[in-house]
Amino acid sequence: MREHKPVIAITMGDACGIGPEIILKAWTSGEIFEQCTPVVVGDAKILERAKGYVGSNLEIVPVKSLDTIPDGSDAVPCLDLDLLPEDLPLGTVRAEAGMAAFRFLEKAVSLALDGQVTAICTAPLNKAALKAAGLSYPGHTEILASLTGTTDYAMMLSAPQLKVSHVTTHKGLIEAIASITWQRVLTVIRLTHTALRLFGIAEPRIAVASINPHAGEEGLFGSGEEERKIVPAVELARADGLAVQGPIPADTVFVRAIRGEFDAVVAMYHDQGHIPVKVLGFDTGVNITLGLPFVRTSVDHGTAFDLAGMGKASAESLIEALRQAVLMSTASLS
Repeated sequence: MREHKPVIAITMGDACGIGPEIILKAWTSGEIFEQCTPVVVGDAKILERAKGYVGSNLEIVPVKSLDTIPDGSDAVPCLDLDLLPEDLPLGTVRAEAGMAAFRFLEKAVSLALDGQVTAICTAPLNKAALKAAGLSYPGHTEILASLTGTTDYAMMLSAPQLKVSHVTTHKGLIEAIASITWQRVLTVIRLTHTALRLFGIAEPRIAVASINPHAGEEGLFGSGEEERKIVPAVELARADGLAVQGPIPADTVFVRAIRGEFDAVVAMYHDQGHIPVKVLGFDTGVNITLGLPFVRTSVDHGTAFDLAGMGKASAESLIEALRQAVLMSTASLS
C-alpha cells in the first residue's frame, strides 16, 4: 500500500547534463518500488526527450499534484514545472537550466516541509549554471540550508565501508582551516551521531580526523590547531555520552574506519573527506545533508556534460541514494 511507503521526490537537476538519463535508468530498478513511491520534480518534456538517449519505453506522466501519482513502475510521474524549452542544448552551461534546477529543488523542499514527501533525492546541478542564472550558491547543500532556514548542517558522504562528515566543504584550504572552530567540530560530531542512528546504529562510534600531519605530533607540525579546534569538541561530546575518538591522524583514521573500528569519520575539509570516499565508491557514493528538517540524499557526482545525451552515464549512485533515502526516512518516521 502506498501509504505505508515513504514518498521520495527526485529532483531532475541540471537538464543539460545526465540527470534526466540516470533518473530513467534508476526507474528500472524494481527494488526501489518495493520500498518507496518516487516522483520526479522537473520538466516532463525533458524526461520524454531523454527516453531516446537511454532506449526507454517508460511512460512519462505529467502530474500537477501528488494525489494523482499513478501506480506501477512502468510509469514515471513528473511534477511538471514546465520551465525549459524543448530544444534545450545538452552539455553546455545554460542560465535557464541553472534556474530551473533551483526551482525544481525549491518545489521539492516546499513539498517536504509540507509533509507531502518524506525525503528528497537530488540529481546533479551545475555550479556554473547557477552562477549564470544569478544564483550565488556553491551547491545543493547551501541552497537547502537557505531554503529551510537551517544554520547547523553538514555534508556526509557515504560509500561502501565508509561514511565521512565534513566540518568545512566548499572553501579553499587556507580559508577552510582558518574557519574551523571547536564549536563547529562539536556540531558536526552531533549531527553525525544523529544520522548514524537513522542508519540503524544504536551506539555510533565516531572518529575525528586531525588537521595537521600526525595530529600535530605534539606541536611539531602546525600551530596547535588540534588542541584548540578539535580536542575541546571531542571532550564535550564524550561528556554527553557520545563514543568519539580524536584527533586521529588523517593518514590512518580512514583505514581504521574501513576495517570496522568506527562507523563514521569527521573530516576537517573537502578533499580530506572526499578522496577516500570516492576511491572506495566513485560510482556508488552518496551525498547526504545532515541537519535538515527532512532527509536529503544525492548522487555524489556532477552533471557530466561530456556524457549528456549518450545514454552511457551510470545510475548506480542515484539508485544507492534512493536506497539510503528510504532507509533514513523510514527510521525518521518510526
